[in-house]
Amino acid sequence: MSLRDIITLPDPLLRQTSKPVPGVDKGVRKTFDDMLETMYKAPGIGLAAIQIGVPQRLVVIDISKDGEERQPLFMANPEIMSASEALSDYEEGCLSIPEFYEMVTRPSEVTVRYLDRKGEPQELVANGVLATCVQHEIDHLNGVLFIDYISKLKRDRVVKKFVKAQKLGKL
Repeated sequence: MSLRDIITLPDPLLRQTSKPVPGVDKGVRKTFDDMLETMYKAPGIGLAAIQIGVPQRLVVIDISKDGEERQPLFMANPEIMSASEALSDYEEGCLSIPEFYEMVTRPSEVTVRYLDRKGEPQELVANGVLATCVQHEIDHLNGVLFIDYISKLKRDRVVKKFVKAQKLGKL
């Protein structure tokens, strides 16, 4: 495993749509391992491959709390099959938009299909913070950021702040 750099706003890669992987092989598992190590170090609860500059449909998630046993979830080619009509609000943040948090409304439950670390097809019904995290990470694979769910005024301010920080060499 090796730590990877997390790309941040305004990097245009974050708006790129990631490509499906043909299957889960040694290379994909290595990427999963690098992503997991990078996510834990950050620290975060989810990371999409595009956030480390790899435009593949790969996600790692671990919503376990400090002191609990780690329970990493590896998803290749995740796809939301259904979403509840019921909605939940969570304060979201993003490793690619550091130190910015905002309330986002999303479906409170989703059913997602994916290939696991072994390449086996899986289906998961996620609710609560896991549902939010799954949706947030799948959005990354589609070039969508959580700031796209907030007002244009707030989003423009955040983007402007990160563009300025990049110009000043602070990112």
